[in-house]
Amino acid sequence: MNKQETELLSQEIEMLMAERQRLLKVVGAAAALVANTHASELPAAAIGAAELLSELLNTLPEETLQDALESVRAESVPS
Repeated sequence: MNKQETELLSQEIEMLMAERQRLLKVVGAAAALVANTHASELPAAAIGAAELLSELLNTLPEETLQDALESVRAESVPS
């Protein structure tokens, strides 16, 4: 690899890492919202979206979810 290719690859990695941090914040905020929301308090129209969000969050590896919560300085609330 030449110097220009190395620089382009480095820039791409930096961009991907910045995007990962933004996505972790979104996931962390979503996880905190789900953990602190009671289904009985949601409007009927929002329950399906909340269930889908909860299911998707549950598919994440524990380490990723923990990173996400830490990125927004949230703590998971025991059920």
